[in-house]
Amino acid sequence: MKKILLLSNGHGEDLSGSIIGNEIRSFGHQVDAIPLVGTGSPYQEMGIKILIKGKDFSTGGLGYTTIRGRVREILEGQLIYLFKRIVYLLKVSNKYDFVVAIGDIIPIFSSWLCKRPSATYLVAYSAHYEGSLKLPWPCNQCLKSKAFKKIYARDDLTAEDLTKQLGRAVDFVGNPFMDALIVHQKRLPEADYRIGLLPGSRIPETEKNLLLILSVIELISEASLEGRTLKIDLALIQKIDDLRLAKLIQNTGWEIIINTREKTVNLMKKLHTITIRRRSFESTLKSSDLIISMAGTAAEQAVGLSKPVLQIAGEGPQFTANFAEAQRRLLGPTVFCAEGPTGTKKTLKTTAKMAIKLLKRIKTDKSFQNACKHQAQYRIGIEKGGQNIARSISDLLLD
Repeated sequence: MKKILLLSNGHGEDLSGSIIGNEIRSFGHQVDAIPLVGTGSPYQEMGIKILIKGKDFSTGGLGYTTIRGRVREILEGQLIYLFKRIVYLLKVSNKYDFVVAIGDIIPIFSSWLCKRPSATYLVAYSAHYEGSLKLPWPCNQCLKSKAFKKIYARDDLTAEDLTKQLGRAVDFVGNPFMDALIVHQKRLPEADYRIGLLPGSRIPETEKNLLLILSVIELISEASLEGRTLKIDLALIQKIDDLRLAKLIQNTGWEIIINTREKTVNLMKKLHTITIRRRSFESTLKSSDLIISMAGTAAEQAVGLSKPVLQIAGEGPQFTANFAEAQRRLLGPTVFCAEGPTGTKKTLKTTAKMAIKLLKRIKTDKSFQNACKHQAQYRIGIEKGGQNIARSISDLLLD
């Protein structure tokens, strides 16, 4: 049995790390984790030990995307927080036989500093953004070192590009963040049309995103669906409980309806009803015909399930207009976004009209359905990525 240490830097990265770690344990190895950003809740849910307690910050580790965000990170002490975690990592890393870095330059560089045999899953980088990947310094130098025994890319295009750049094999064996969806079979009740709402997972951005999404939903005209039933489900994180949700929407005209007997929570405004789904993210994603998203990894999962995605650009720090545009380059032509300034009435109206159009297309347009399936395979790829990476790492440990 070998001791494996996982390093990751964000909620989506933690999710992939937890899936890889759980699969590595199935081969008989011990697995611990250090989430370099946030609390690492996916590790906790998977029962993987977190070596050092973390905390959430307002930028969710994405302050580098704007000058204001970077200043906020400094004022909140995030850089000092990260430095302390790296120092702790260096103290404990010699107790581990192997390190797995999941994410971008931060866990890669941290892993390189440990001088331990390592592997990395580059979930944060893709050649789909620009056609050829430009890794930030000193990522290239780290990945070319002998410490990194294996490099796993998030798609075929990136694997081919990096193999040429680094002069060594880079493998694509699937994306672990799809694994939980593949095994999850529960679906929501049937409806003519179903929309899933994904406001993201980072507090307080999630709350601002949700208010924007609600503004779009109230502009959707169900009359344009020609009498067909429309169900709308909101995949909401646990941190936004009923009390916090009620406070958030108190000046919007939306009302929260809690039915304790049926154990349901709905948001209602005039003729619109939204069902709150906590701990039902997979069911919401798999059952929806269209995803309205202000999320990162969740949008990637939606594309992997052959779902069309409609974005709403927000104020950030993550889901800004720039982030949304980059996500469309990453995930391809089945991801849509209305043109116009963020949050304006005109842009929101256009988004609502696009939602109806996309709902009808995914139900009736065979060429559009085939396009969604093609992009799922091309952008996200083969199944069981976590298992494939774990088996590959386990084989390395036996050498």
